[in-house]
Amino acid sequence: MNRWMRQVTSFLVLLLLVGVLPIAHADRIKDLSQIAGVRQNPLIGYGLVVGLDGSGDQTSQAPFTTQSLENMLQRFGVTMPANVRPQLNNVAAVMVTAELPAFAKPGQSIDVVVSSIGNAKSLRGGTLLMTPLHGADGHTYAVAQGNVIIGGVSAHGKSGSSVSVNINNTGRIPDGASVERAVPNAFADGGPVVLNLNTPSFTTASRMVKAIDQAFGVDAAQALDATSVAVHAPAQVSQRVAFLGRLQNVQVDPASAPAQVIINARTGTIVIGANVRVSPAAVASGGIVVSIGEQPGISQPAPFSKGQTARVPRSSVSITEQGGHLFKLGPDVNLEQIVRAMNRIGATPNDLISILQALKAAGALHAKLVVI
Repeated sequence: MNRWMRQVTSFLVLLLLVGVLPIAHADRIKDLSQIAGVRQNPLIGYGLVVGLDGSGDQTSQAPFTTQSLENMLQRFGVTMPANVRPQLNNVAAVMVTAELPAFAKPGQSIDVVVSSIGNAKSLRGGTLLMTPLHGADGHTYAVAQGNVIIGGVSAHGKSGSSVSVNINNTGRIPDGASVERAVPNAFADGGPVVLNLNTPSFTTASRMVKAIDQAFGVDAAQALDATSVAVHAPAQVSQRVAFLGRLQNVQVDPASAPAQVIINARTGTIVIGANVRVSPAAVASGGIVVSIGEQPGISQPAPFSKGQTARVPRSSVSITEQGGHLFKLGPDVNLEQIVRAMNRIGATPNDLISILQALKAAGALHAKLVVI
């Protein structure tokens, strides 16, 4: 009797544990979507980096650096003679970029990236002078200034030899810009909150609506299309913030990824999705090796012929066809079987790209072939 009770108790505990476990493969709404209108805004500005150790722009090849320096000095009451063109190697013209986060307020700090646009060799040790950062509308949203941090290093010899690690013409200034203007948004205007899916899917959108209705009540959400889901939210700002905090943590089981084969033709990288299937097909893979050899000879003239010794080119060309491999793909072949078959014949990435393209052309590859 005790043994039976222990088994029943263990079974009930197992059911309880299964009940509290999260849904398999479930993701949070914050990981699957973004709130419409809540986004970062790119900023850009033009400025000067000074204090370089002779690694700045060559003013003869980058005259805009000298012009910018003269304009800056004029604002400080320093006037350069008309016939004087300063040759400064410790100044570099740069573009300054940053991302203004959503809800950023005046006085907050953001990171900036400083990139040379002239022929400066390095920005190491330089200081960015005060640079206004503008948005797409032309307004100034932040002001950047500070010491540039470079992640690379370079060394040059007098004979012209040099060595460098990483990039020296691009640096970063942590908290290098101060926000001066906030970007208006419609978050506090009330009305429904629209969630835009990172990957459009009718299945994911319908599952998201179902999960939100279970968490907040019936008809709390409505799918607008495969990308957007509208959710009824409180109008008061404080309640709206708390509501979105709960909403973004709701678990949703997203739809499976579409059957795709991603090919990077430049690097030979191939990514095959889990849902890729292949119909019955036979594939033959082989290779042709072309060998070209150069063995120049010497032509020696006859004695007393007043001829000259000449170099005679001699080329040899041979073509060898390596043994091909023929293998068969059965019905409903999955990803694991495809990879195993390709590895068995020793197919290179280029061979695999050709095989996948041929299977797609023959209608045997049931997936979208994406070449990037």
